[in-house]
Amino acid sequence: MKICIVGAGAVGGYLAIRLAQAGLTVSLVARGSHLQAIRTQGLKLISSYGQEGSQQTWVERLTATDDLTTLGLQDWVIVTVKAHSLPELAPQLGSLCGPETPIVIAQNGIPWWYFRRHGGEFEGHPLAAVDPDGVIAAHLPIERVIGCVVYIAVQLVEPGMLLHTGGGRYILGEPDGSLSGRLRMLAQLFEQAQLHTTLTSQIRTEIWQKLWGNSAFNPISALTRAAQDEMAHYPPTRNLIRAVMQETETVAKALGIRLPMSLDERLGNATRVGSHRTSMLQDIELGRPTEIETIVGAITELGRLVAVPTPHLDTLYACVKLLERSGEKATQGS
Repeated sequence: MKICIVGAGAVGGYLAIRLAQAGLTVSLVARGSHLQAIRTQGLKLISSYGQEGSQQTWVERLTATDDLTTLGLQDWVIVTVKAHSLPELAPQLGSLCGPETPIVIAQNGIPWWYFRRHGGEFEGHPLAAVDPDGVIAAHLPIERVIGCVVYIAVQLVEPGMLLHTGGGRYILGEPDGSLSGRLRMLAQLFEQAQLHTTLTSQIRTEIWQKLWGNSAFNPISALTRAAQDEMAHYPPTRNLIRAVMQETETVAKALGIRLPMSLDERLGNATRVGSHRTSMLQDIELGRPTEIETIVGAITELGRLVAVPTPHLDTLYACVKLLERSGEKATQGS
């Protein structure tokens, strides 16, 4: 069983190590100093999650490359790159795929395929925030796609080294809602790697459930540099978080999504994560592009589609986009 993970960052790297430990043949697509570290010293995972005070370390020697066309045909392709990197990669993914190879999309935010095999009023409607030129849709047949929502606290602390501090839950679903044979097979592979896995016939609801918190915590953390618990416990930012989450929930409801818990329950779950530094904050600190388009921009686009105002989300979007731009200028000037 050959599995290629496209994107060896925090989520992809953790998944690669766990699958390799289960005896599966795993290859990685990475780049830069991270790729060099994986090639020379292996990929290291340090986990401080579990028994209090305990820490475990694993190192896996994995095939890694920055040219995915050299890897040959795979049985499974799992895409864990940030969504803004997918348009560049999408035309190359076909080199990994045999006739039946599924492509598992494990990314934050609203995916490019959201309205494909949707069956609702907006069937096939494109999302400019996610796939502005239609490149992804042109190169990734929806028949190959499996959705994946990931809950995990893990970060890339230095090239070749990951730190896992919490969780590890994978929710898998087909865009058409079927509990297909290939979906069950994927779940078996994940469970073989001792990954907490759930199958769902409502993958879009699960996407919104995670996005409900991300739409508030991620951009606010990028702007304030605060960890998740700090934002949740400080009354002014907690009030802002609630306002943003209310807007997100209203857009979701207008699209026919019924979230399975109350706003307060979802906020409580996010608060209990502790001093986690969101992926968007990590991106800003490292001078990398953020997932602002798929996490916030896509919601505001959908809000316009269903005539739901999103003033708080619009404000956060504008501020993070300007922050990104300032970071790019600083990088270019240095």
